[in-house]
Amino acid sequence: MVAQLDKHYVATRPARALARLISYACFEGRPLTTRGRWINPLLASAGRRIANRADAPTPDRPLFILGTGRSGTTILGKVLSMHRDVGWLNEPKLMWHLAAPFEDLNGNYTDAPARYRLDAGDASDAARQAISNLYATYLGTTRNSRVLDKYPEMIFRIPYIKALFPDARFIFLVRNGMDTCLSVSAWSDRHGATTSGERSEPAADWWGVGRRKWSLLIDQLLEDNSALAPHKEALRQLNNQTDMAAVEWILTMREGLRHMRSDAESFCMVRYENLTNAPDSELRRLLAFCQLEDDPVLRDYGERVLRAAPPKPAVALDERLSGEFSAVMRELGY
Repeated sequence: MVAQLDKHYVATRPARALARLISYACFEGRPLTTRGRWINPLLASAGRRIANRADAPTPDRPLFILGTGRSGTTILGKVLSMHRDVGWLNEPKLMWHLAAPFEDLNGNYTDAPARYRLDAGDASDAARQAISNLYATYLGTTRNSRVLDKYPEMIFRIPYIKALFPDARFIFLVRNGMDTCLSVSAWSDRHGATTSGERSEPAADWWGVGRRKWSLLIDQLLEDNSALAPHKEALRQLNNQTDMAAVEWILTMREGLRHMRSDAESFCMVRYENLTNAPDSELRRLLAFCQLEDDPVLRDYGERVLRAAPPKPAVALDERLSGEFSAVMRELGY
């Protein structure tokens, strides 16, 4: 269904479904690999007017779901959005583009240069005003009090977010690396857009326009990993989607683990496997971390929709990746 809704969601709390439809239709924007991109100029024009208002209220303890895509971030966002206080934005990259025009990794809204990492120095008064106004308008429109923003790549922008919102809380979702990487590969096969109609000539897939995101990842993040950095130019030439996803997964997991060690108070790590095998206990733990009231209706919905996926058969990775991939898997407990 549209906006990640399902029949159980609509039947459980219809008002939540309406809030979700508003999020999807009016605030998130349409990325490259989706239909309906004609609406983006309209949303951007309205968003700029909102962003430029002078009265920017600070949102209360915004919540962020971070990690690597295809790790269960969407289903977790959907379950938490069942809470009466929570408005869920599913990768609202248009909103963030309006606040920080240099953050568009995939080229969804611009072909201008972009940066993976944003730090506290990028949290200008204008950026704070823009995103605070956009969040406030969103919360007022959907009648919610807490924003839940799922944008996995924000894991590389924690200093920026904390400078904007010092009381932000972060959910770091992890999943078995092989299952994640194979899911990324399958996603690109299903959703990649093309210029000629031939699957062999993608215009945009997981890695953006002309592999824009991949180039930014190699140029801006790889040097931070001592095991992969020596192979920078060889890895740049990778074409196998699973191998490319493994590079992203390694760098993302290393980043998340670093923040877990340095800021355990505002970071909560959740294993996808635990979430799907024991949803009630994991959701209780998450609600407490997010400083949200317990919600039996939410937990019951989670029990219905959170289902463990069968593990995918492992494939051999590029030899330059396999050692570091295994090391990160061990550190995560897989």
